[in-house]
Amino acid sequence: MQTTQRASSFAAAEDNIAMDKAVVYTRIPHLYLWLEILNILSSRPLTGYAQHTSLPEVVIPLRVTGNRPMWAMGWLTYSLHFGGQKHFIHIKAKKFLVSRLFSVFTYTKQGALHKDQPYVQNDCYYHGHMDGDPESMVAITTCYGGFQGILQINGTVYEIKPKNLSSTFEHLVHKMDSEETELLPMRCALTEEIARQMKLQQNENPTLMQSHYEGWWTHKSFLDLALVVERERIRYHNNNTSRVLVEVFTIINIINNIYETLDVELVLLGVEMWNERNHVQVRSIEELLDEFCMWKARSLNFRIPNDIAHIFVNHEFGIYLGLAYIGSVCVPSHNCGVDRLLGGNLFYFGRIIAHEMGHNLGMEHDSSSCTCGTKICLMAPADNGIPKFSNCSYSYYWATYATAKCMRKEKKSKGILRGKLCGDGVVDDGEQCDCGSAKSCADDPCCKPSCTLKDGAACAFGLCCLYCQIMPAGTVCRQEVNECDLPEWCNGHSHKCPNDVYLLDGSPCRDGGYCYEKRCNNRDEQCKQIFGKEARSADHSCYRELNTQGDRFGNCGVIRDAYLRCHDPDILCGRVQCENVAHIPFLRDHSTVHWTHLNGVTCWGTDYHFGMTIPDIGIVKDGTDCGPEHVCINKKCVSKSIWRSQCSPKTCNMKGVCNNLHHCHCNLGWDPPHCLKSGLGGSIDSGPPNYTENYTEKKHKKSIGLVILFWILFACFSVLFIVFLFFLRSYVELPMSEEPKVPTPENKEDTNEVMNTETE
Repeated sequence: MQTTQRASSFAAAEDNIAMDKAVVYTRIPHLYLWLEILNILSSRPLTGYAQHTSLPEVVIPLRVTGNRPMWAMGWLTYSLHFGGQKHFIHIKAKKFLVSRLFSVFTYTKQGALHKDQPYVQNDCYYHGHMDGDPESMVAITTCYGGFQGILQINGTVYEIKPKNLSSTFEHLVHKMDSEETELLPMRCALTEEIARQMKLQQNENPTLMQSHYEGWWTHKSFLDLALVVERERIRYHNNNTSRVLVEVFTIINIINNIYETLDVELVLLGVEMWNERNHVQVRSIEELLDEFCMWKARSLNFRIPNDIAHIFVNHEFGIYLGLAYIGSVCVPSHNCGVDRLLGGNLFYFGRIIAHEMGHNLGMEHDSSSCTCGTKICLMAPADNGIPKFSNCSYSYYWATYATAKCMRKEKKSKGILRGKLCGDGVVDDGEQCDCGSAKSCADDPCCKPSCTLKDGAACAFGLCCLYCQIMPAGTVCRQEVNECDLPEWCNGHSHKCPNDVYLLDGSPCRDGGYCYEKRCNNRDEQCKQIFGKEARSADHSCYRELNTQGDRFGNCGVIRDAYLRCHDPDILCGRVQCENVAHIPFLRDHSTVHWTHLNGVTCWGTDYHFGMTIPDIGIVKDGTDCGPEHVCINKKCVSKSIWRSQCSPKTCNMKGVCNNLHHCHCNLGWDPPHCLKSGLGGSIDSGPPNYTENYTEKKHKKSIGLVILFWILFACFSVLFIVFLFFLRSYVELPMSEEPKVPTPENKEDTNEVMNTETE
């Protein structure tokens, strides 16, 4: 691509070339830098000297719980009462606002360049919206205590900040205004004439608009951003570079919020501060853009790789707010812009910079036919307070996106590159523990603020650490999660649980499936996960008809933005096709469910198109069978022999299984590594299982059972014995009747005598 260059003066930068080549790198103490940030934030609002049009209202943000779906997706909800009504804000942390390679460059009085890679907290910048108002915007930070940032509702912007010396989480909410909005309408410096002069020549490519190009759907893209802050802006902050960084981070958070509708994520790779003197002359905005781009190409590009680089200047350019080259993203010599920052209204600055970056992304000024729900949008020539892109801006952006290869890169920022710092909550080399803040350390029973263990503590964290002590050998520290997983046990010497191991790829699992990467793969189960428990994998005719089409509903992969048709042997390894579907699932983003009637069968499936960043639920998973002794790998149906291993049930003496490290995991009663001798089971990778405890437990349970049985029998015998005694006692206590006397001869005589006497 070529550019139309304009004459410009570069004399002012010539004397800096030698200095730029001789760069001296030194380190700035991290703790000092960020303690300074904490100190300044307690005395000055994030929005600097922005004007407020009303007295502040005191609010107490209250956390709202109970919305489990939003909480599961990382969203937090708070209620705030201001402006005479209650507002609910939904916020989500912006995890990768700053690159893991983030660097800060400053200069000494002698012209030496200092490089620092400070610790940047990566979970305290939030973006979101007001409940019930999708057009609203929330951009706040909690890095420095409480909520600090902006809330935009119905075109009105409010600043929120913690109230000093409050013990009840009180905040102040101000309605914001700025001196800029009270003057004549400010505008972008890009005129039609300048646009014609500076616009990069577009190469018409009819293939860009092929049928597979999904023009209006957002496609995730990542932009590496570099920023330069000129001398006067640093003076505005009383030469405090920490304040400058806070301002930069907050502005980038706002811009990311604006670009969220395009699914563009800005990642800040570095900031250079001209804290001693400017390295280009600041005259007219057009000359400044030219000179900055030339300086960037010769100097900054070698320090901070970037897709877009902008300079923040505290300088009057009449009614002009900024200027940038059109469609210049990914072009190292012209992917730059100038942004005027006067005052302290950071939301206002965010709109300015988002507008100018829109030019870098190919967006021209909106015409009268453009709309974003209103007639005036973000890319209007004059600032209007609307941070929304128009339909025209979308069209321009996609034309640029189609050719801007740097925007299609995979996300490389998995976190942040930190300096080693005791107190950041992360255990670095040389630290026994790290309890974080002073408050957290006060509540930590194991770790001191000095990142050492307290007296008597053997550990402070880890799956094998409990109550500051290492757990005994054989304690389960990671249970198996499914039939393709294996458990791990503590070894009694380390606070860490052994690395996760699982069944060897190709091990059989339920319904004739195979384990692969710790999951059991089955097309029927995949259909159930998408369409419900009644669904099942469709007839092969569905796979043959749809996966040979080579579109987003049926394919065997993508190469260079083109869908690949499945060859006949691979049709079962493309997109999963289902039948017997009872309900349509709720899918994220702009996913699509399709159905097709084919030979009396209704085939159901989902799409997945370019740029989507969510997992593809509709692609047949690797490890799924596709025929006798064949499995799907990388959308190809290949022989199961690719899983051939030296480990097998035979090498494990048929007394165990193989794990993913090709070692035997022995059954209970057999000892690793080959399950040949009696032992406790497990593997050399899983830690020593304590099946002895299991044996003891079983014996204990058996003993308990015998004891219980004994007591039951004892009770029964006792009852019988008591009953026996009762009857025995009753028998003994019965009254004895007198037996009648049997007359003897002697008695008879006596009786007669008595009777005779009585007769006489």
